Amino acid sequence: MSMRTRNPVRGGGWAASENLSWPSLSTVRRPWIAAAFAACALFAGGVSLVSTDHLHRMWGLMAACGYAAAAVSVMAWRARGADLALAVSLCGALIVPLAWMAWTGQGQPEVSVITRSAQLLVHHGTPYQATALLSHTRNPNAYDPYLPAMTAFGLLWTLTGPGPLADPRVWFGVAFVAFFALALRVAKAKDVTRWTVFVTATPIIAFELAVGGTDVPIIALICLGFALLWRYPHPVLAGLAFGGAASMKATAWPALVVAVSLALARDGKRAAAVMTAASLGVVAILVGPFAVLRPDSLVKNTILFPLGLASVTSQAVSPLPGHLIAQTGHAGRLFVIAMLALTGVAVLVSLVVRPPRTVPSAAVRLVIGLSLMFVLAPATRFGYFIYPGGILAWLLVSYVGQPAPAGGGDAVSPAEQTSAAPARR
Repeated sequence: MSMRTRNPVRGGGWAASENLSWPSLSTVRRPWIAAAFAACALFAGGVSLVSTDHLHRMWGLMAACGYAAAAVSVMAWRARGADLALAVSLCGALIVPLAWMAWTGQGQPEVSVITRSAQLLVHHGTPYQATALLSHTRNPNAYDPYLPAMTAFGLLWTLTGPGPLADPRVWFGVAFVAFFALALRVAKAKDVTRWTVFVTATPIIAFELAVGGTDVPIIALICLGFALLWRYPHPVLAGLAFGGAASMKATAWPALVVAVSLALARDGKRAAAVMTAASLGVVAILVGPFAVLRPDSLVKNTILFPLGLASVTSQAVSPLPGHLIAQTGHAGRLFVIAMLALTGVAVLVSLVVRPPRTVPSAAVRLVIGLSLMFVLAPATRFGYFIYPGGILAWLLVSYVGQPAPAGGGDAVSPAEQTSAAPARR
């Protein structure tokens, strides 16, 4: 595979080599594709052997078989082996385990949290339990750490009754595929269908989507927001995408902050203000009514509980530094929250002092910030790294498909070319 080299002259861009040999999955050499699926099989096999969660083990066993069969398919069939491998891996790693779990009513606690929240919304006008009830419960699943827009994925379950097609994970997957493919297309990536299937079938997405899946539509909307800022910026549409993600879960808010910093540095105050207004408008419509009518429930569910400050601690636990320190006691929890706040301030300072001026640099800045946040969060899990993994996957696939300009210069958008020459604004 050909590579791109760093070019310090153009403010953090990459210089294109003479020929990009893998903008399309169909142009990647078969041994590389087979090796990728073999690595996925090893990961899935490790999950089935190491995890203590029976759903994770079930996914790992099914996915390992699917990935192994995909690796064999690539090498056995020269003409269409890659396409067969994509179909086999998608079935083995996602469709089969998700169909089985949805049919038998199995899933991570977040699935039942979403469906219960939808029932509360339909019958009581709010997706959140009353604070009086939460103060007496010892069940962490009584809390809903998601923002109100996430509840939409459970409405079909509430309106039609339990069933495989009403399972929120099915609609998480539909939303991810639609928005991620659109993000690739808007960014002018090549071979959008194959790359979308490939990314969806990898453990980055398939693992969480099969057992839970609440994060995958948020990731796709974040990617779409950045795509709409890349070649020919559309601040209103980008703002709507970021606003939709920010109305589902607080983990999307850092993406909005980074995107505003990019727009302000590259496109000017007006574009940044328009995008911010569009995003906040979506949040105001989707979240505002609940913040006005039930502010105590919203704060306790979506802020205090994820930070470990509620009466019950979150079940999102992994042996990462933030959780380990928080487990030492109240002082440790406060220390971790302080470190988390300082990290956020440091990222904000970096955005002010040295703001990103290209979409790739903004996406990388976001990946670094999110990774630090997940490492330090008191209630965290390894699965949250789906955010940096999914964003990087979109960025890589999109970047290698960018056309190289005549003369061998950097492949930058018209907006990014403008930012390189501020005197002409």
